[in-house]
Amino acid sequence: MKKSIALLVLLVPFLSFSQDDLLKEIDTASAGKERVESAFKGLKIVNLESTKLAAKGDLYFIVAHRFGSTEGGFKTFFGLDDAVTQLKFVYGATEWLTVSAARSEPAYDFSAKYSLVPQVKDGFPFSIVGFNSLAINIDKSFNETNFPNMEFNDRLIFVNQILISRKFSEKLSLELAPTHFHENYVIDDEQDNSQFALGMGGRYKFAKRWSMNVDYAAHLNRSSDSPFKNPLSIGVDLETGGHVFQMHFSNSQGIHEAGFLGNTIGDWGKGDIFFGFNLLRVF
Repeated sequence: MKKSIALLVLLVPFLSFSQDDLLKEIDTASAGKERVESAFKGLKIVNLESTKLAAKGDLYFIVAHRFGSTEGGFKTFFGLDDAVTQLKFVYGATEWLTVSAARSEPAYDFSAKYSLVPQVKDGFPFSIVGFNSLAINIDKSFNETNFPNMEFNDRLIFVNQILISRKFSEKLSLELAPTHFHENYVIDDEQDNSQFALGMGGRYKFAKRWSMNVDYAAHLNRSSDSPFKNPLSIGVDLETGGHVFQMHFSNSQGIHEAGFLGNTIGDWGKGDIFFGFNLLRVF
């Protein structure tokens, strides 16, 4: 099994910017022009992070739930008997910085999402947002019996993304998400610890409170004998006042980034998919 010898330091895109430089860049891009808001209503498209940030002082509580595979049919009640849940708090620390902490069955997850440049009307055509997370794998199978030499360092997972979105109209928004993630421990002997993916997704609003959301991530350096697949998720958003309710089908049961980017096991072609939802409540 491959593992890193030392902790990987989180890569922060555009690290050469200081906080003042970053804010100056944003102010310059939007000076005298109207920012384009609400490319996405949810903090995530489905699995992929969207370019939406929490407003300063807003606290979100998110329940993300993924049932088991529908492939089991009545035997597992179409996945209802085998579910994974993530509980997450997201806080708008400033107008340009959002932080979060989450707990799910396989991982603790801590992240930061920050605006680099906003999309402005008749100006800069994209919103660019950085995202970094640190996850701690707490999979119960990673125990002393199965892995007697495993150390805490082996459980760490780092994710770094640049989120680039454009709101084309009141109905249509699209996003690209170049991604680097590093697992200090990988199951596949042939898989590099450092991995790369290109995420993409979009939102199409087809009614006043409803939109269809799709996201997909292409793994760029997966080992040739890997059992894992690229994640594809399709669903709808329902806006209800202070709530956004996202319902979807995906071939990934994983919720944290490395879980669905690197370890998706489902297969749409075989009907091996998972129903799930994200429920967002803002305070």
